[in-house]
Amino acid sequence: MPDPGDRGFDPRAFRDALGCFATGVTVVTTLDSQGWPIGVTANSYNSVSLDPPLVLWSLARSSGAMPAFLQSASFAIHVLSEAQEALALRFAARGSDKFLGLEYRMDGNGTPLLDDCAARFACETAHRYEGGDHMIFVGRVLDFTRGDHKPLLFHHGRFARIHHLVA
Repeated sequence: MPDPGDRGFDPRAFRDALGCFATGVTVVTTLDSQGWPIGVTANSYNSVSLDPPLVLWSLARSSGAMPAFLQSASFAIHVLSEAQEALALRFAARGSDKFLGLEYRMDGNGTPLLDDCAARFACETAHRYEGGDHMIFVGRVLDFTRGDHKPLLFHHGRFARIHHLVA
């Protein structure tokens, strides 16, 4: 894998520049091959298409959750609300049972669903693409919900909240 420094710029400076773009915060869930719920925090979510309804997100190749998402035919993307910062941190942690003591339910595809999110998208895996040190997952949206919660944001390496400038 080429180092961004090979192109004449500092990798840390590149990461800091990327952090200028405010993103939403999501938790993406699926089941592993043993039927255990798996989830990760991701801010790499984006809409792709309205017709057909497609969304995408990406996962670091180094993630311990990678095998589960590679073998799974479905996943759910939960756009976290500003009240779910603790949930974002929980699913960002490595190596623990992130679902232990957490309330969740399963959808018709057996995908773990979390409640009280700003929005949630239940997807079937449509495509996987190589993306450098990440794998890009494109999902066909099978179902979605939208709450009345403001979204949790991520900007310059930390959580943020939305503040509308005009009414």
